[in-house]
Amino acid sequence: MIINGNEYQSVWMEDNRVLMINQTKLPFEFEIVTCHTCEEVTEAIHNMTIRGATAIGAAGAYGMALAALSAADENFRNVLRRDRDMLLAARPTAIDLNNGVRFVYEQALKWIPDLTHARNVAVQSALEFAMKSSEDCRLIGEVGQGLIEDGMRVLTHCNAGALATVDWGTALSVIRMAHRQGKNIFVYVDETRPKLQGSRLTAFELKEEGIPHAIIVDSAAGYYMQHGKVDIVITGADRICLNGDMAYKIGTYSLALLAKEHKIPFYVAAPQTTFDLTCMNGRDIPIEERSPMEITHLNGNLIACPDSEALNPAFDVTPAKFITAFITCKGIFKPKEAAQKIHL
Repeated sequence: MIINGNEYQSVWMEDNRVLMINQTKLPFEFEIVTCHTCEEVTEAIHNMTIRGATAIGAAGAYGMALAALSAADENFRNVLRRDRDMLLAARPTAIDLNNGVRFVYEQALKWIPDLTHARNVAVQSALEFAMKSSEDCRLIGEVGQGLIEDGMRVLTHCNAGALATVDWGTALSVIRMAHRQGKNIFVYVDETRPKLQGSRLTAFELKEEGIPHAIIVDSAAGYYMQHGKVDIVITGADRICLNGDMAYKIGTYSLALLAKEHKIPFYVAAPQTTFDLTCMNGRDIPIEERSPMEITHLNGNLIACPDSEALNPAFDVTPAKFITAFITCKGIFKPKEAAQKIHL
């Protein structure tokens, strides 16, 4: 991604440390956070210093590499198992975290009792996982950009950009590629309450690339659809089931219903790591419940009635029947066939 004219990834490993862009500070401050331990990576995932399904998958892989590097010989297997479980508990909905953590964990265990080699394998496996993720996202953009025609108005939700992946993004990869092809496009950016990933992060990425856009409140999406000002909706995903149901940021289900009512195509862009072949349908997806303070407070200031309860599910499930197709690195597939096609 381009920030202040320079190319960055959202998370990377360097000199046995994990570095990541602090997404809680954007767009007002650009800060790179350095994690020296698996515990620090876990906390960064939990507190959303790094966020986005694909990005936390890569961060989890790097966290496991740090665990392997720091584990004492006599306790190597136990430390890896402990840190694996700690990372997986940080955010339960996005399957990419599970895939990244388990990939490095299983690769490292294959080389016990040669622990020096096991540590090297852990690092190389984490790098492999992250680089494959980045390339998949680039291909998503190439595959999907043909869906966006010159003059189209695109609506997107949350942040499915380079910040939410290792690089390029998913939904924003498609938008980026269309823009770089010279297409005249305009993007409606849902603010995405309560953490404002759209107004803070998606708008930031679009601004950095010079892509015309406007931030709208989440509840205004229906207004713009009703008035014929939205041509296509593209979102990301945090977990996609075998039957094509998918979980993404809270409010996505409502957008899908609105798009269906107004006959607007609703596409979901996602890499292979977001498909969960063990999850039969949306009812099997664990939905993360986050702190009520994310709703009742903004920047530490109370903005709600102090005596009222607040409920804060971070994700919702969009049934396959409301999804036009999935945009993947291997092609564009109908919901009921996507999980099988992507793993062929």
